[in-house]
Amino acid sequence: MLHVLYLVHDVSDPAVRRRIIMLKAGGARVTLAGFRRTQELEDVEGLTPIDLGMTRDGRFAQRLGAVAMAATRIAASLKSIAVPDVILARNLEMLALAQRARSAFSSSVPIIYECLDIHRLVLREDFLGRGLRGAERLLGRNVSLLLTSSPAFVSHYFERFSQIDAPIELVENKLLELEPRPDSGPAPASPREPWKIGWFGALRCRKSLELLADFTRGTDGRFELVMRGRPALSEFPDFHGFVESEPHLAFKGAYRNPEDMADIYSQVHFSWAIDFFEEGQNSTWLLPNRLYEGCRFGTVPIAMAGTETASFLERHKIGLVLAEPSVVALTEALSDMTMERYEALHHAVLARDPATWICDRSDCRALVVRLERVAAENGAPGAIAA
Repeated sequence: MLHVLYLVHDVSDPAVRRRIIMLKAGGARVTLAGFRRTQELEDVEGLTPIDLGMTRDGRFAQRLGAVAMAATRIAASLKSIAVPDVILARNLEMLALAQRARSAFSSSVPIIYECLDIHRLVLREDFLGRGLRGAERLLGRNVSLLLTSSPAFVSHYFERFSQIDAPIELVENKLLELEPRPDSGPAPASPREPWKIGWFGALRCRKSLELLADFTRGTDGRFELVMRGRPALSEFPDFHGFVESEPHLAFKGAYRNPEDMADIYSQVHFSWAIDFFEEGQNSTWLLPNRLYEGCRFGTVPIAMAGTETASFLERHKIGLVLAEPSVVALTEALSDMTMERYEALHHAVLARDPATWICDRSDCRALVVRLERVAAENGAPGAIAA
């Protein structure tokens, strides 16, 4: 059985949990080590994480200091675990720790770099940005495989800046569906007013929140916004106060992915697949989780023109694409919504092959087989040849 040491920047990140589920479903054994954002360290999918310290969201200098501290004690932190077959490092800071971990094992364990977002700091053209890209190129010399989630990340960043000279595996942010979904389940939202827009996941875009507040307020209750997930409070002056002050906005808390997906998407008609958080950069290039999740359950995605998400929708001939980020554009796209028009948009999404949206057990196994091949090619201890 392939043994994966998974180094993560935030053990409570839902995407970390999904990747662990995927690796275990594919037949791998996982050891989890990483930083926490809370005082208490909780188990993740039956794994007790190795605690590397505490970091704070949006505090880059603090995170650098925590990584430097963890690097000095990584050998002691990992002394009780067996030498892994591969080290999977999520994000740049964990790539740095992966190098130290490999040295601690006195082994040539292959390193796999998982990069699912391109942080705005590495795209700066000042000393900091060039320094971070240089560090990534240096650390990337020892990377055996790059995992990323959008082809635009490859073309606009990794190829443009010649960052990682390693094979690339595209692993899209699809919804985990390890067992066939039963035909019976939560009924989809009825095609009638009030029309509900769902914005689920990492809520970090103040521009989206303000735009949707302005739009829903102007429709006199015809449209409502339902939010669920984890709001990045560092990005909003008063998220909860703002939401409570708006008549047609509601925040309904966290949810479990994939367990709650069918239920939460059955309560909305549209999925907000737009993010201006790093406009023109990461937000333009990504293919977000909510794109796949919403489409799996037939909600109609809304994207912004000029983004990778919009290109995706146009290729599949589904969804709505806004010409510009304005109330006017959103009104033009939605104001004449009728039951008949919505049904047509809804059924166009449902008509796509479900494999477009989901990751099943065969996909999980395919990923683990790919990691096994990397381990075998690098002669890692205990590697399983594919």
